[in-house]
Order: sequence, then C-alpha cells, then structure tokens
Amino acid sequence: MTTFDFAPLYRATVGFDRIAELMDRALASDVTQPTYPPYNIEKTGQDAYRISIAVAGFSADELSVELRDQGLIVSARKANDTAERNYLHRGIAARAFERRFHLADHVRVAGASHSDGMLHIDLMREVPEQLKPRQIMIERGADNAQSLSTAA
Repeated sequence: MTTFDFAPLYRATVGFDRIAELMDRALASDVTQPTYPPYNIEKTGQDAYRISIAVAGFSADELSVELRDQGLIVSARKANDTAERNYLHRGIAARAFERRFHLADHVRVAGASHSDGMLHIDLMREVPEQLKPRQIMIERGADNAQSLSTAA
C-alpha cells in the first residue's frame, strides 16, 4: 500500500488538519466497499443535495438515520418475522445494513422521507455569515493621515 507524508502540508498551512485526515481515511479505506443497498447522491440546487437509498422491504420504523461527528449513518434492522415463510426464491435481500456518509463542514440534514421503497435524505449547505465573502472598505491616504494627526 502506498503511504503519503503530509508533513510538508502542515509547514505551509494552518487549520487544514481535517483535509489531511480525510485523505488518510480515503487512502486507508478498503477497496471492497459494500454495494448493498444501492444509493444515489444528487445535487438538487445550488447548496442542496439528496441521498436516495433503495430500501425495499423495510418499513420506516426499521430504518435509522443518525448524524454523528460530521458523519451521516443510515442503518436498518429487519424486525423478526413471527410467521414462518417457505420461499421458493428470495431475491429481495432485506438484510440488515449500515451505510456511512462523511459530510462536509456546514452541511446539515434538512429532512428524511420514506416512500415507495426509497429513503430520501435531503441535505443543505449553510455557510455562516462570517465565512461569506465581504467587501473591505479601503481608507484613503488623506483621511488616514487626518485621523492619525487628530489621534496624536
């Protein structure tokens, strides 16, 4: 496995520890990620996203959506069927799963809905006012000289 040294990055930047941590996690993750259940991630607006997960066979009560440490965790546990069934073919898995998504800073979960075998999780990016671009007023040289002379 190839390893990368992020020490030079730390010498020239301040506060980018999370990016290096994210890169470490991405490079260290196993290539064989689970493919069940299938899901889509779509951009629905300028700062809006939707994760759609195929959860056929699960009711809303059997699904769990949790936000923990900038991570979105979607899991499902099938309730025990008391009725014994004799399947000739079982193509609908309905097996327990846990799927994790790492969310960027300032992304919040706006809501979740379950319909027609699909779980939809809506996400919004809300950048705080202090992080939005703003115009800085530049003082003129004459105004600055007058304010300095009156202060002395």
